[in-house]
Amino acid sequence: MTPPLRNRLAMALVAATLLTAGTASAATGPAGPPHARRLRQDTEAIHALGVSGVQARLIAPDGRQSVATSGTADLGTGRPVPSDGYFRMASTSKTLVAVVVLQLEAEGRLSLDDTVDHWLPGVVRGNGNDGSRITVRQLLQHTSGIHDDLPGYTTPEEYYQQRHDVHSADQLVARAMAHAPDFPPGGGWGYSNTGYVLLGMIIQQATGRPSHQQIQDRVLRPLGLDRTRWTGTSPTLPSPHARAYQFYGPGSRVDVTDQIPVDLENLSYVTTTRDENVLLRALLAGRLLPARQLAEMKRTVPVSAEVQQLWPGGRYGLGLAERPLSCGGTYWSHEGGDGGYITLNGVTDDGGWSVVVSMSEARGDTLEHVKEQENAASALVDHALCAGDRGTP
Repeated sequence: MTPPLRNRLAMALVAATLLTAGTASAATGPAGPPHARRLRQDTEAIHALGVSGVQARLIAPDGRQSVATSGTADLGTGRPVPSDGYFRMASTSKTLVAVVVLQLEAEGRLSLDDTVDHWLPGVVRGNGNDGSRITVRQLLQHTSGIHDDLPGYTTPEEYYQQRHDVHSADQLVARAMAHAPDFPPGGGWGYSNTGYVLLGMIIQQATGRPSHQQIQDRVLRPLGLDRTRWTGTSPTLPSPHARAYQFYGPGSRVDVTDQIPVDLENLSYVTTTRDENVLLRALLAGRLLPARQLAEMKRTVPVSAEVQQLWPGGRYGLGLAERPLSCGGTYWSHEGGDGGYITLNGVTDDGGWSVVVSMSEARGDTLEHVKEQENAASALVDHALCAGDRGTP
């Protein structure tokens, strides 16, 4: 993938001199069971790549939690990484959008087979784009063919120039419409943030309220996720949080904590490892969607060959990705990367085991570094979700 570094789906970015290193655990004791020890080892392995700060949280079927941190939250002061600090949710919020759309479908307020033109007449037009041929399902599954062209910075200079820019949904869609589709609707798979911008617009048309309000009322409040918040145009995060860094190459590392997310409706969320675990567990346990809609969400197609480099064997449903486990079976997730914060997560099919790892430095100057960070975080997720083979806490 080659989107701007600010908006990478999968990994994005950072190495550097390590000022401090340490680990902390909660609810496990100094040694803890095997999966807790492995979680600490895996957070240290990510930190050893050059990622300044790492926090991870694993929840077992009986609700016991293992927490590990490594590195520092601030390269200037060396303060420790908070064990449940805030971070930008980034593209993991696509799962929230998908849940709301599927709830509306369950209520008969829209159909997955509705076209974009049905809800947004004339919005997807020009250069071969045709909203009458693209369905809600295709937007959710990234099979619409709509080209992605969200603004983003690729250099430190661009970061300082663009970090407080505010873009409307209409402006973001117009950028995409300046390009021909990447493939005919349903004729391929291509990750499209613009597709989810359109879904947010459809939610507002169908309900009369912005999608972030629907997410608050339908998902966050019922689950008690009071540390998952829509921040709008605020360029800051609540405390505590680790500062976020972007690595552009040797000698070029930038603190990118201060910025306004480019897609306000879908990317202006902050969360914690605790809240993200609760969200994934509730979703897979059937607490957010009726059985039919959850089954629709889990109907997957293969991702592109490019993304297969980062997600070997990966498939994508409706706002939810499926990846294989080394111990057999698969898990469900939706990672996110934006503004220096990179997060991977996963939950077993029954919602029993779940894990979230958040990294506050993005190592994205080369494809090799992107894959290295992605692979290390994916290994942490795999080891955590295969913990059932090593016994319960």
